[in-house]
Amino acid sequence: MRRRACRVPVHLALALVLWAAPAWGRQVQGATEGLRRLERGRFTVLYAPTDLRLATSLAAAAAEHDSFPGLPRPRIRVQVWVAPNDAEFRRWAGDGAPEWGVAFAFPVERRVVLHGHRGGARAGDPLAVLRHELAHLALHEALGDLPPRWFDEGYASFAAGEWGRDDVLATNFALAIAFGRIPTLAGLDSAFDGGTTGAQAAYAFSYRAVAELAALDPSRGLSLLFAYWGRERSLERAMRQAYGLTLAGFELRWQQSTRQRYGGLAVITDMSAAVLTLGVLVGPLWLMRRRRDRRRLQAMRVADAAQAERERASALAALLGEGGEGGEHYDSMKGG
Repeated sequence: MRRRACRVPVHLALALVLWAAPAWGRQVQGATEGLRRLERGRFTVLYAPTDLRLATSLAAAAAEHDSFPGLPRPRIRVQVWVAPNDAEFRRWAGDGAPEWGVAFAFPVERRVVLHGHRGGARAGDPLAVLRHELAHLALHEALGDLPPRWFDEGYASFAAGEWGRDDVLATNFALAIAFGRIPTLAGLDSAFDGGTTGAQAAYAFSYRAVAELAALDPSRGLSLLFAYWGRERSLERAMRQAYGLTLAGFELRWQQSTRQRYGGLAVITDMSAAVLTLGVLVGPLWLMRRRRDRRRLQAMRVADAAQAERERASALAALLGEGGEGGEHYDSMKGG
């Protein structure tokens, strides 16, 4: 997520935040006291002694993969602050930071804040998280505040390689629930400020939009778009020159391809929901009927057993009665 000084705009839940520098500086004054420093290329990693191994990996990965799709190689120096605990992370993030954010970048401060080793699984892969945040800084270095929110977040996810096919499909389950339809690109911007589900959906849609933009020019990707965008200062004009499309034309194309790509999944999701709802409604009735049938069957078995016993007793009584009459007849004959 990204916050800008003038407007408050997740890798499933990543957050890019831009504060007004003076206010943010007052909040974290003295925050780096007691931290160690590790220099690698244009990166300075500040960390607690317990995060030495993590800091070393972060610095090496940042320096080794210091280029981003379509952009000139970044030049600004960047500080990476590795929070030793959650309390320090929240203090560095500042007031109003979303609870679901696991990393924050401050383009004006040229700074990234992320969890240390105590962040656990919730904090995600630290190398991918850092890559996502550095992509935000690289985009800001090249274009400033020109990119809209959906492009900023979509590009960071695209550059970090966060979304495999399975991730996108899984997220679009939540996406369909969150939106009920394919949103507009402009509509995505406000979705980032919603709850966790809405933000994750917005990340997935934004990633798909930027990935499709890059695919429009298989040989040059986003390079021409960024070059024209920086010169024209307008995404609309840059789109026309780079891809021969209007922004509205691309939006319609993106909506259609997304619907075609995930429409089947939406149908399956709707069917699954319908089956689940039917099960919830009909299930108790089915159980009641099954129990009633069991009781009825048991009663029938008891009745059949009683009937069989009565018939057996009746047959025995009849047999004994016939034997008595025959005996008397024999005796009378013998006596005569």
